[in-house]
Amino acid sequence: MSYMDMAITAGKKAKGISNPNPPVGAIIVKDDKVLSEGFTGAPGSSHAEIMAILAAGTSVRNSTLYVTLEPCCHFGRTPPCTEAIIKSEISKVFIGIEDPDSRVAGRGVEQLRKAGIDVILGLEKEEIEVDLEAHIKLSKTGLPFVTAKFAMSLDGKIAAASGESKWITSEGSRATAHIMRLESDSIMVGVNTAIADDPRLTVRLDNRVVDRQPLRVVIDSQGRFPTNSSMLLEEGSTFVATAKNVQFPDDINNLSTKAFPDDKGKVDLTSVLQHLGEIPISSVFVEGGSELLGSLFDQGLVDKVAAFISPSIIGGRFSLGAVGGTGAKFMSDRQLLTRVKRQFIGSDILVTGYCERGV
Repeated sequence: MSYMDMAITAGKKAKGISNPNPPVGAIIVKDDKVLSEGFTGAPGSSHAEIMAILAAGTSVRNSTLYVTLEPCCHFGRTPPCTEAIIKSEISKVFIGIEDPDSRVAGRGVEQLRKAGIDVILGLEKEEIEVDLEAHIKLSKTGLPFVTAKFAMSLDGKIAAASGESKWITSEGSRATAHIMRLESDSIMVGVNTAIADDPRLTVRLDNRVVDRQPLRVVIDSQGRFPTNSSMLLEEGSTFVATAKNVQFPDDINNLSTKAFPDDKGKVDLTSVLQHLGEIPISSVFVEGGSELLGSLFDQGLVDKVAAFISPSIIGGRFSLGAVGGTGAKFMSDRQLLTRVKRQFIGSDILVTGYCERGV
């Protein structure tokens, strides 16, 4: 494993805890020996570079830093990482990608070089761009990265004719989906799913303590969200996006709402995403239902797909398909995925890919 690969692995530890900062990893090396690693922690705590510098101690002088994202050069909740790197007398820095955040955008590299530090940019660039895809999209567009997730039978059904949907895929697939939830800033569902399934929409992992629950987002045109929903009893916050002003009881903790009407009396999904981006929420993990997924695909708002496929047949003309909405009128209009990967999870298959219109 290369040193930058080690930094990438360290950065994965930051997923699910670093928001609103990107999940960055860092490694410090000297005389072909790894001195320390770092990853960006919760807001207000040390960034990856600072954690690694502190862990390296006095040995850090004349060492080499490998970091996945360009070090910040501005004051936020913490001081600039570039200043700490210069002060530590690190002699060489390998940076995976330039930070598209307008507050950095090459200025961090410039500061380091002006201080006499040898900077090499672009190591393992493609892999790091995937790990930081949510941060990249938010920085460039102001919109969060949207992943459409669904679990379906081999014939594309997400529920039986009765509406029953638990469980189509295996326990292993559900555990994988919880890891995806952990790595997301928010989980989105439509109100029909909230009513029919009464989901908790939380991250639940057997082998890991979850310190932060993603924001739960419910798309609810008519204000039908039930105030006895199980998700309201869970840790974390719930946000209901409506098409008209709805007043929920004031005594419900961590529940907020805002209207985003479009010209058809439905929720304007683009406006919802813009609002989430302003929070900032960098990633949205959409778990249904069929109509919400269809609307997001119809409007070109999906960046990535994660489809869990069970080797089973449900059948029936009244059984729901995974993606509703208007859909493609002609085959030439169908949504094509790129960079497609497949993973076997027991007898299930996870297919992931990127939408051509995504960032």
